[in-house]
Amino acid sequence: MSHAADPSHPRYKSLLARGKLEEAAEAGMLAASALIAHGRGEAFDYLLGEVTTEGAVRATKEAAARLAAAERAVISFNGNTMALASDDLLRCAALAGADVEINIFYRTPERMIALMSFLEDAKVRIRNSTPQGVNDDGWGEMVDDVRLLGASPDGRIPGLEGPRANCHSDGMLAADVLVVPLEDGDRCEALVAMGVDVIVIDLNPMSRSAKMATVTIVDEISRFAENLFEELKNPGVINRNWDNSAILQSALDCINDNLTKS
Repeated sequence: MSHAADPSHPRYKSLLARGKLEEAAEAGMLAASALIAHGRGEAFDYLLGEVTTEGAVRATKEAAARLAAAERAVISFNGNTMALASDDLLRCAALAGADVEINIFYRTPERMIALMSFLEDAKVRIRNSTPQGVNDDGWGEMVDDVRLLGASPDGRIPGLEGPRANCHSDGMLAADVLVVPLEDGDRCEALVAMGVDVIVIDLNPMSRSAKMATVTIVDEISRFAENLFEELKNPGVINRNWDNSAILQSALDCINDNLTKS
């Protein structure tokens, strides 16, 4: 993708993200409300200092441990996620042996074609470039094993109404660990009720999805994706006494500290 963001600008990364979203919108990948959702997240990122906090690091390590130990892991994509972090999340899926499933609320045939095409191109791109620290001999096969789901959902999430309930029966519906970046609360609640370990990335520690998730990473999606990939190279063990409320409180404490300093 090309964009006009100036690398010397003090908020270059933010401008870069906005440029990617603008191009994704022009390509028909995003719903009309996508830029509003991104702006809401940016507001919380300001309050967090636009950095990955210590709590987010701990939560990312836990996410990596659960993904690595999963029998059926799935990473869910929406349009914003794809525009901002598709390559790194596909790399994470390859390392974790996970599938990828597009699951969106405003679903149209045209939008799904655009999203699937973008994801297929990204898969080819990452296959042809072995990341540092990964065995070159096995990388291509690991990427090939990542299934791209979402085009033909044949199942529904129990207890959830509307288009977001549609999913693949051998994908999201069969998952034991599910990563759902930029999630909405009622779907998160329904997935947890199914017994799924739900890993949510949400910059708002007070959101319903952040509170309902098994593991919440209060971080920006592209930073999380980069960090998760590094953790998956050498994942730890699952913390069976994981206290997600403590992670949310640590994010709120960070926001409060930043407000006090200002």
